[in-house]
Amino acid sequence: MSRKSILVLVPALLALFIATAAAMTPEEAQLIARIAADGNPGAQVLLAGLYLRGDGGYPGDPVKAAHWYEQSAVQGNAYAQFMLGELYEAGKGVDRNLKVAADWREKAANRGNSLAQLKLGKMYLSGEGVEKDGDKAEYWLDRAAAEGNGEAQFLLAKLQRERATTPENRKRADSLLAKSAAQGYEHAIEYLHLLELAEFQLEEAWHRRMPDLRRLAEDGDHEAQYEVGVHYAEGSFGSEKNVDLALHWLQRAAEGGQVAAMKKLAKIYGEGLYGVPRNPVVAKLWDDRAQAAVH
Repeated sequence: MSRKSILVLVPALLALFIATAAAMTPEEAQLIARIAADGNPGAQVLLAGLYLRGDGGYPGDPVKAAHWYEQSAVQGNAYAQFMLGELYEAGKGVDRNLKVAADWREKAANRGNSLAQLKLGKMYLSGEGVEKDGDKAEYWLDRAAAEGNGEAQFLLAKLQRERATTPENRKRADSLLAKSAAQGYEHAIEYLHLLELAEFQLEEAWHRRMPDLRRLAEDGDHEAQYEVGVHYAEGSFGSEKNVDLALHWLQRAAEGGQVAAMKKLAKIYGEGLYGVPRNPVVAKLWDDRAQAAVH
């Protein structure tokens, strides 16, 4: 592939390698390195990724990865800014510095990177790297939640529930919880179960009757299969606890590609939940499938 072809394809390659971490040939890597050296921010991100992963004939070198991410980040590349935040938080290739991590995340967040918005919101929630600030946490989580991030929706809903002063505020928070749970975000589902057990009244957006869910599940709706499985496992929302039925529906959902169901099965077999005998082999199988599904 020629230098000109690589240059034209840099945006597409960047999207591909970020999404899939696909391998790059040594020839492609050498061309990318030359284009990066000329100052192309997309190529710099690709080269940083090669050094971070040890790919394309390049050895793993987090210091060089951090260098190339920074070269791209100072030119305004939001993904590079986000990755620098990750490296500074982990102390990988750079000295660990949560304040610097927050600074880079804020730059990426302002450019619309929803993962940076989520991570920055979490930092303001915990007060790590920044001064603890509920208002700023709510602002950044709200921006990430608007992009459909299930974890941001969950954290924002919890924060808004804690701060709710009117029934309307709580209703909005519960709506966010329902959206997060509907995406299969496990912590949101578990939190909703706890609220139900504590006899809070929840919105119908999540609290669907078991007969309706079962009909959807039997029709092949994998999200409904997952919900039914969780309800049977927990004995919640009016369902009798039935571990055999829980495993049946969770497995059907998982086999249909529902990632939360795969993770739930991995946890059940890994920890021996609900009286199910521990089975590390089966737990690893489902965990591996879940990891493969999201990468």
